[in-house]
Amino acid sequence: MSAELISILVLVVVFVIATTRSINMGALAFAAAFGVGELVADLDADGIFAGFPGDLFVVLVGVTYLFAIARANGTTDWLVHAAIRLVRGRIALIPWVMFAITGALTAIGAVSPAAVAIVAPIALSFAARYGISPLLMGALVVHGAQAGGFSPISIYGSIVNGVVERENLPGNELVLFFASLVVNLIIAAIVFVLFGGLKLKGRDLETETDGQGQRKENGNGQGQGQDKSGDAGALAADAARLTPARIATLTALAALVVAVLVFDLDAGLSAITLAVILSAFWPDASRKAVGEVAWPTVLLICGVLTYVGVLEEMGTIEYAGNAVGDIGVPLLAAVLLCYIAAIISAFASSVGIMGALIPLAVPFLAQGEIGAVGMIAALAVSATVVDVSPFSTNGALVLAAAPDVDRERFFRQLMVYGGIVVAAVPAAVWLVLVVPGFG
Repeated sequence: MSAELISILVLVVVFVIATTRSINMGALAFAAAFGVGELVADLDADGIFAGFPGDLFVVLVGVTYLFAIARANGTTDWLVHAAIRLVRGRIALIPWVMFAITGALTAIGAVSPAAVAIVAPIALSFAARYGISPLLMGALVVHGAQAGGFSPISIYGSIVNGVVERENLPGNELVLFFASLVVNLIIAAIVFVLFGGLKLKGRDLETETDGQGQRKENGNGQGQGQDKSGDAGALAADAARLTPARIATLTALAALVVAVLVFDLDAGLSAITLAVILSAFWPDASRKAVGEVAWPTVLLICGVLTYVGVLEEMGTIEYAGNAVGDIGVPLLAAVLLCYIAAIISAFASSVGIMGALIPLAVPFLAQGEIGAVGMIAALAVSATVVDVSPFSTNGALVLAAAPDVDRERFFRQLMVYGGIVVAAVPAAVWLVLVVPGFG
């Protein structure tokens, strides 16, 4: 068996073990990089670490550190309250508020599961209280997170754009961002119509009471399922206050956007700098935030990309890309790659899949018969849009956050819905983004 085939089989084993044994894929990938690099590729430690993505490490740590501070000092809670006040209590708009909030959070740098973990409990509590389909609300939260997930300063966007740059592929950050935004927005609109969203029109939080003349809604959805100690009103009042720490954090988040988009500064270094400034003035929030940095995601990304670096060093990337290209029908190979991304992502890490599949597609794209920009966008969308699956982190968070539901039934609903997305979306994005030959 050739060394290239061994390294590919090891990658498959890594995905299988990570899926079935709940072991961090990045840790497995580091072990695989060590084993394959030393025993198969005859690489020393320096050769193995050559593939370590130091730039992405800084982006992941810096952005999630800044966002963790925002979460620790209540800035994210304030953003949720402000968004709900903007719709003036109209129930039909609440699912779209949740869509927009999760999209905004991931667009400015929150890891997708972190954004879903923040918004999903509030969103699903609203759903339970006001008779909104939990599948509708949960799907809009997840698709909202993915809609903003490929902005130029987001985690997913930074990862994909970084891989594209390192592989010397033509890329377009805006095409990637808007492809995911539009696809997830369309899916969310379809879900809204099919699962009772139109029936919510005309209902208002101001007019729906709890039978004692008191409004059911306290401003943040925490009245039911969020705070069982009786302090929901106090928590709501606190979350609605705009404290100096929250003002400073909102300013820092805006400054990050300006630094990256206007001045073209590094997102990771800018985020760490802003986080350090906030920490100097509010050290208590900073101490909490360090523990909330997305270390599992950091480990996952750095491990997978280090293993990919080993694959590149030993020629496996070129070997695999030529094998895909040898199919003889480039468009068929492209749609197969999109389905591979979607199917594996439904059960494993979307980020890990993107980090592995894009380099594997490099030789295939280098042939010039398929537009790289459209293909990369199609792969990215296919690998992330399926995160509503209950086997993925986001889907599991939605399932866990839903109060007062039959969880087995809700699990089946999410599984069926996830299956429909896996079956339909890769072909659709392939048809729209790949067939016309963008890039």
